Amino acid sequence: MPYRLPQPSSRLQHPVALAALLSGLTMFGPFTIDAFFPAFHSIAADLAASPWQMQQSISLYLLGYAGMALVHGPLSDAFGRRRIILGGVVAYTLASLGCAAADSIETLLFFRLLQGCSTGAGMIVGRALVRDLYQGPDAQRVMAMISMFFGIAPAIAPVIGALVFKAAGWHAVFLFLVAYGLLLWLLCLRLLPETHPEHARSSSHPLLLLKNYGAMLKDRGFLMLVLATGGNFGGQFLYISSAPSYIEHFLGLGSLGYAWFFVPMVIGMLLGSIMSSRLARQMPPEQSAALGYRVMAAATLLNLLYNALDPTPTVPWAIVPNLLYALGVALAFPPLNLLMLDRYPQNRGAASSVQAFVWGLTTAAIAGIGASLVLASARHLAVGSALLFALGWLAWWDYLRTKQP
Repeated sequence: MPYRLPQPSSRLQHPVALAALLSGLTMFGPFTIDAFFPAFHSIAADLAASPWQMQQSISLYLLGYAGMALVHGPLSDAFGRRRIILGGVVAYTLASLGCAAADSIETLLFFRLLQGCSTGAGMIVGRALVRDLYQGPDAQRVMAMISMFFGIAPAIAPVIGALVFKAAGWHAVFLFLVAYGLLLWLLCLRLLPETHPEHARSSSHPLLLLKNYGAMLKDRGFLMLVLATGGNFGGQFLYISSAPSYIEHFLGLGSLGYAWFFVPMVIGMLLGSIMSSRLARQMPPEQSAALGYRVMAAATLLNLLYNALDPTPTVPWAIVPNLLYALGVALAFPPLNLLMLDRYPQNRGAASSVQAFVWGLTTAAIAGIGASLVLASARHLAVGSALLFALGWLAWWDYLRTKQP
């Protein structure tokens, strides 16, 4: 008799409760990247790692995320959302334990790669799960709530990481991630519903999967939406992946100064998510996304102007453009994501996987290559962020220009 997972209780009925749980799953990403930033230089010294090797601890994690992104969604289309999420959380917890026990940079990089391979299960499958349950404005509101909860993670992750690191060393930072994984696994086992019934599931045959991916790759509108979300977030992620240098060196705030950068960014994300949720019933997704692009454009211009006038950035003025840009990203993301998923209602998991794959490759390139090219000065960072935003805006413009009436 085949093994069946225990069925969850019926307590997770309210959309806010569901959004909170799914946000906890998506927080694996920012926690895994941001929590160990305060210990970045200590890990390098302890493991005799070069700056380039330490930067790969981010890019390899993101490459693992991108590679498995093409698998998580289709597996959830074939075997159900809940089973894939539970398996992914277990794998993530074990990989975090391996990071905590690492005694060489090579070992740490290996387990960082495994962390990336498992992180996407919650984030990718969670988006498909929301779309299974909700339609139209309701779906955008739940997506916005997830973004609102999710926005807290980048602020608290480096603060928690700094406190844990100061109290018990860098190994304890990864043990914190182990504890977080165990907690989320227990919550999902008890509360997470299955939203993709057996009669609606698709085949997991590789040829069919390749056919579906081929159709998506030929869909220009779908690809432009994927590139739009990737470019938008890329402009923000360039600063996130450069945080150790930007915060500790350019701003001169030290290892306990991460809150100066991440808290305002989170405030922007929370405000943008609240606005997106309220606008869901007042305007179509295209108009909400366009408003987000106007905010991002204003923030980008302000950032370029400030860094052109002041070669030595200082708080709080250097942080204001990042706050505004985060607001625009959070305002535009829910409608862009819904427009993308709605192009393939029968294969939402696969569609979410393609988006995550492109995101993973983009962020890996930013962390592994892009960040090293712009760390000469804060001005370089501002220009790099502006170029990534321009990529997202051009993709959005092309989508609007070519979409079917």
